[in-house]
Amino acid sequence: MSSPKKSEEFIQYHKDGSIWAVGQVIDQVPTGYWEWFRKDGTRMRSGYFLDGIQVGMWTTYDRNGEVYKVTDMKDGKKNATQTSIDRSKG
Repeated sequence: MSSPKKSEEFIQYHKDGSIWAVGQVIDQVPTGYWEWFRKDGTRMRSGYFLDGIQVGMWTTYDRNGEVYKVTDMKDGKKNATQTSIDRSKG
């Protein structure tokens, strides 16, 4: 019986070096809570992944960091494409 795989922290940067995305991956597949940021550091979007699929409530923020809209991903049914991370980019 193999032990469960541990998640790793993932950070991707804008070309100017500011943080673009922060989250967790297991075998390059997004899992758990993720956040994306604009170049000025304000949060742009946040939400959860389960096995690379967006699930639950995803929040989009305006340029002032205030909630702009919340989208219910219906446990992956709205956008059920699995996402993987290519570490060679960014």
